[in-house]
Amino acid sequence: MSEKQRTLMVVEDDPALQKQMRWAFGDFETVLASDRESAIAQLRRHEPPVVTMDLGLPPDPDGVTEGFALLQEMLALAPDTKVIVLTGQHDRENAVRAVGMGAYDFYAKPFEPELLTLTIDRAFRLFDLQRENQRLKTESGSPLDGVLTRDAGMLKVCRTVEKVASANNVTVALLGESGTGKEVLARGVHSLSNRSSAPFVAINCAAIPDTLLEAELFGYEKGAFTGAVKQTLGKIETADTGTLFLDEIGDLPMPLQAKLLRFLQERVIERIGGRKEIPVDVRVVCATHQNLPRLIESGQFREDLYYRLAEIVIEIPPLRDRPGDAVLLAHAFVQRFSEENGRGSMRLSDDAVSAIEAHRWPGNVRELENSLKRAVIMADGNRITADDLGLESGEDNLGALNLRQVREAAESTAIAAAMSRVNGNVARAAEVLGISRPTLYDLMNRYGIKKEV
Repeated sequence: MSEKQRTLMVVEDDPALQKQMRWAFGDFETVLASDRESAIAQLRRHEPPVVTMDLGLPPDPDGVTEGFALLQEMLALAPDTKVIVLTGQHDRENAVRAVGMGAYDFYAKPFEPELLTLTIDRAFRLFDLQRENQRLKTESGSPLDGVLTRDAGMLKVCRTVEKVASANNVTVALLGESGTGKEVLARGVHSLSNRSSAPFVAINCAAIPDTLLEAELFGYEKGAFTGAVKQTLGKIETADTGTLFLDEIGDLPMPLQAKLLRFLQERVIERIGGRKEIPVDVRVVCATHQNLPRLIESGQFREDLYYRLAEIVIEIPPLRDRPGDAVLLAHAFVQRFSEENGRGSMRLSDDAVSAIEAHRWPGNVRELENSLKRAVIMADGNRITADDLGLESGEDNLGALNLRQVREAAESTAIAAAMSRVNGNVARAAEVLGISRPTLYDLMNRYGIKKEV
């Protein structure tokens, strides 16, 4: 949204200070209130994303009782609204109390408009991000609720899952690093298919000893081996008419690879100790963090099995290759874990956001989730810092988010590349870039690009 569309509510009983603040915050659509009653009325009418308020309000302008009552009521009516409390220079105790109740931040009077505007801008950004989180959750639909992303690559993965889900007999291979959400997507394939009312059965091929894995997959007859006191169905048979998810398929032992291949070809199984072929109608979705072609080259994985399993291959990008997703997910995790642990309204500090953006997240979404869960539990206040996350503070480079600078850099690079490709022919470059020659000349002058590029 543009800044002129941003509504800022100022709760202040001093008319002179009201006028000063309206002038200082001219970039916003400023709504004024002078007491608790008018503030609640304006909150209901305008639903401002950000509010600045003085704790000293009539009928108790020298105390804080009315201010705290208003703060509590505003947070109850509009929990997403970011409230910035203005306090006296030496009133830190009440400021900390306000933040503990759920205020976004506090600022001491007299304030410097430029610095307070910076705090207000950050509050708007957080409000916008949280609203975007809610929108994405709503639009994602239940089958892929566990996937929260803005990244084009990850959105493409979700669209692919939606497409292949309807092909009920096609085998799907999900490839990606540990912690990228392979099981979430596997459940999405199942939930979006015509098999959604049937069982979804998952088995981790790396978590079960080789000697037991065959029995887990194919089942066994009574008396098949010592301890087999009754007939037991395997995971494949249990998943009949539904979906079988084979996680960490790269760790499947070679003897079982041959048996699984026969099942995929014939769609029948034999229990251990049995002689009867049992037909099973099941869709197979597999996943691994390993490089299957490399395993094939080293003789650790059957090539014919790979082509049976990889009818549709979906590669999931790691979190470090999804710009913005780490912070997007972090805010969602903070909200979820603070609710689960009764920690009230918690949020990430600026240094925590910078640290999350700078970290490579080798454990991907799982590592991020665990870090945020631990931080929510262990943080002393309602702010989570980089130290709470166990990360080094990153550089808060908000300048890199300036759209004008990004656009100018992209235009300059594109023009230089086009001029190089056409050997300095301005008419041809303008045609390639899809603009007129006069416009191209103007842009070349602006960016200092010479015709002899």
